[in-house]
Amino acid sequence: MLFTKRTTFWHPSGVDRRRRRLVGGLSAAIAVLAALSLNAAPSLAGTTSGVAGGNGSVTANTTGGWNGRIDWQACPERPDDPSTRCGTLRLPVDWARPGGETFQLALARRTATDPAARIGALVFNPGGPGLSGVDVVLTADSQLGPDVLRRFDVVSFDPRGTVRSAPVRCSSALLARHPSLAPANAAEFERLRTYNRQLRDDCRAHSGPLFDHLDSVSVARDTDAIRAALGERQLSFYQWSYGTLIGQAYAELFPDRVRALVMDSVMDHSQGIREYTRSGAASNEALFHEFVTWCERTASCALHGRDIPALFDRLMRRADAGTLVDAGTGATLSWFELGFATFVNFFDSTWADLANTLLALERGEPSDPPLASPMVPADTDNDLTEYALPAFCQDWSLPVNGFTEWKRYLDESRAAASHLRASPLVVRFTAICLGWTANNPQHRLQVRTNAPLLVLNGRYDPATPYDGAVQVVRQLGSQGHLLTYEGSGHASYPRTECTRRQVEQYLITRTAPPVGASCPAAPA
Repeated sequence: MLFTKRTTFWHPSGVDRRRRRLVGGLSAAIAVLAALSLNAAPSLAGTTSGVAGGNGSVTANTTGGWNGRIDWQACPERPDDPSTRCGTLRLPVDWARPGGETFQLALARRTATDPAARIGALVFNPGGPGLSGVDVVLTADSQLGPDVLRRFDVVSFDPRGTVRSAPVRCSSALLARHPSLAPANAAEFERLRTYNRQLRDDCRAHSGPLFDHLDSVSVARDTDAIRAALGERQLSFYQWSYGTLIGQAYAELFPDRVRALVMDSVMDHSQGIREYTRSGAASNEALFHEFVTWCERTASCALHGRDIPALFDRLMRRADAGTLVDAGTGATLSWFELGFATFVNFFDSTWADLANTLLALERGEPSDPPLASPMVPADTDNDLTEYALPAFCQDWSLPVNGFTEWKRYLDESRAAASHLRASPLVVRFTAICLGWTANNPQHRLQVRTNAPLLVLNGRYDPATPYDGAVQVVRQLGSQGHLLTYEGSGHASYPRTECTRRQVEQYLITRTAPPVGASCPAAPA
């Protein structure tokens, strides 16, 4: 069997371990990504009994339908913990054909520490796409507050096509040949579009029929199958980042089965490509100015007293001229690569690291920590690499009809971000998904539920801009409630005692915060 390496793309990868920090008990965005995406998934030994194919593979259905039973076993990582169990649930590859081919979904459950006070099951989805929900359950003590753990069974899963759940696999050699994600002319644009088609065909050939059914609506239907298998009438949810798309889809499909739903760092799935690019650019430009403000008031900042916007613009001009070099690798940096190396520090407001990075680039010295790369990491030591991004491309329609249109979107982004020029994350996703057709394209939310729904978002978020959270709450109508974290970074629940208290009170009592509720930023 070929060994494969996982990659996750909603958050930037390749970040130095010193940047992988925990904030308030919940792994911060880059910390989770780096910890989970750079290590091979542990096997779930003993969880495939009675299912042909084993090891998460897709298999033909010879029993006339998925069986709806969870095969619970001790988790290999915690064999002596009776409160935590891992399992598999065989589900349809295509929910429109429930009697067709099946795959095995890997999941885990940690039972409530106080059975007498138990409210029900809390489904935690960490997003990505591609972050492991099983790993979240295995580390639940560091992810959720003790009162939540006392009252809920914490349940999560590795979404279809990821980690332990029949992961998508692609040729490592092909991934290693990925062209530039920021084409500078029509020839480079066409080269990228042709490459994307080749990669899509390669991934489909190595991954089988599940490859075409990775969208969040399919994952929401998987979630309801878990609910039925658990025997729960309703579910409570904590959904984070990309996982909020799954929560939205579930609430649209099964509104009466939602007891409570927290959407932390929420995605606005109503945005077309123009608003998506503009909003992302403006949000990242605002974060750049938050960094500048921090450095102005912080004597220990390596750029304290400097004109940082002017310095950054000089680095951008050097990138345009082809003279900006990463001294650590000898690679010449484009404007996009400089922007991405800056952007990774926005996830957890690692301002000191960003100041050191910019100073090192100005001086032509190696950066410490090393610069993060926007390119898709390939496991060149092995034939195949696990690749989570197709799920994003099936959820988002981001059509660009040619280089002229590509350049127009970049020009519009630059109007909203005079220094960063664009959101590096938006550019990356748009480039990687170029030429795809979405299964679950953007639309305004249509949720008809009696349950109050909580949206939590940072004022300055690099990946899920605050104006998107405002729009999501408006789409939810009277049941939507917004809690604003007045600070910067991605994932707000763990940031302060205020955000933790508000989220946990809502999950336990379903009491939403009042209109206009906010929590102050954590001290810098």
